[in-house]
Amino acid sequence: MAPLTERAGGQETVGCLPQATTLRDVGLVPWGDIEDSTGSAAAIPYLLAAIASGDEAAARDALDRLRYRICRHGFVVGQATAVTVPFLWDLVRRPQTTCRAQILRLLRNIADARQWETTAAAYPKLRRHGHHVEWESAARRAVRSGRGVIPGLLTEPDVELVDATKALASTLTD
Repeated sequence: MAPLTERAGGQETVGCLPQATTLRDVGLVPWGDIEDSTGSAAAIPYLLAAIASGDEAAARDALDRLRYRICRHGFVVGQATAVTVPFLWDLVRRPQTTCRAQILRLLRNIADARQWETTAAAYPKLRRHGHHVEWESAARRAVRSGRGVIPGLLTEPDVELVDATKALASTLTD
């Protein structure tokens, strides 16, 4: 389950969303109630659809925009990240996805993200301000939960895809 910050009775609580794992489940996620780095995550389903479209230019543009929203600067993840990761794994499984190696690199960035955790370790009072540490941890767990796809990707003929898969696998071994 992915974390979702909710306001109940004036207080913020972290709840969970139902696990959506394939693109056909994208409508199960209340994207308008979730935030990414730009504000509302409502555009994420459209970006995922563009990545799945088979149009290489559109897919790369959408992936760049998605990366900015869920893993800004390659290490800052947020509320929408963990919810989005299962859809990225679904896209990587699809041979018709034109930017699979780039998606794997994004998953590796997400798996490596520890900005909030590192900052909170140095300044423990930060743990009381927002849910960034929880979102970061949930995002890493979401990446790890999809690693069953890795053995199949290692057998692909695309060298760039195999290299990106190996790099992600090495990140997930710790």
